[in-house]
Amino acid sequence: MLEFLETSPDVIALRIGGKIEGADLNAIMDRLEPMLAQAGKTHVFVETQAISGIAIDGLAHYSARAMPLFGKLGKFGRVAVVADQAWIRWAAKFESAVLPNVSYRTFTPDRADEALAWVTGTA
Repeated sequence: MLEFLETSPDVIALRIGGKIEGADLNAIMDRLEPMLAQAGKTHVFVETQAISGIAIDGLAHYSARAMPLFGKLGKFGRVAVVADQAWIRWAAKFESAVLPNVSYRTFTPDRADEALAWVTGTA
């Protein structure tokens, strides 16, 4: 399940749950790549719900598309991860430590509105 949320033009906001498929990853990259090509920062809001796994068949293609993002880390602004599973919040905190120039925050589902307000800069 992948759902894009309407928000400001400099924010990619989505909900994703269940098993993440290659088509989901491609749809995310299709939205993210043009945003990163624009001037200014791109902010990210991701709300996960009961992630059960990632389909292996699309992972290689996604990895090849995602590798150039490491050269664009300076284009990322605020990243909010809302997750109902503690392991996802932990993984996001680990990623934040590895990518110190990107401003990450993790939230539980009851704080999703606060997370979106922080990402959009309206908090």
